[in-house]
This record gives sequence, structure tokens and C-alpha cells, in this order.
Amino acid sequence: MRPIAVVLMVALALAGCSRAKEDLLRKAEGVKTRGDLQSRLGRPDDIAKLGPVERWTYKASNGEVVFVIVGDTVTLQAAGGGDKKP
Repeated sequence: MRPIAVVLMVALALAGCSRAKEDLLRKAEGVKTRGDLQSRLGRPDDIAKLGPVERWTYKASNGEVVFVIVGDTVTLQAAGGGDKKP
């Protein structure tokens, strides 16, 4: 029974990174509030807080997407990483 649980946990972890940055950005298009963002993308992989400012990071298969939230308002989004440099 225990090996099955380990396999399921690994599969779920890998599934979380199977989405691409473009998919995340498309789903988040037009989002204005923290609640809207979470309902469309789910819980972020990382949350960093500094006073009323939060940085929500979603990991993707080809990098990451970061949203900056001030109070309850999504103010900025950025996508990065995943680019291979020669």
C-alpha cells in the first residue's frame, strides 16, 4: 500500500509542472483580485510577503509566472525562466 502512495505523490507533483507559462497567463487573463486568481489557477507554488504586497509564483513546465498582489488587487504579472541560453 505504501509504494502506491509514493507513486501517487510523485505523479501529482509532476502534474503540477505540466502546464506551460502560456496556459497560466491565458487562464489569468483579466483577473483583478486575489480570489479570482486563486479560483482560476489554484494555490500558488510559492507566496512571498512584504507588508501588504504579496508575490504569488506558479511553476510551469517552461519557467514560472509571477503575480504581484497589493491588498486584494492583482497589479502585475510576469513570466520568466525556461529560456535556454547558448
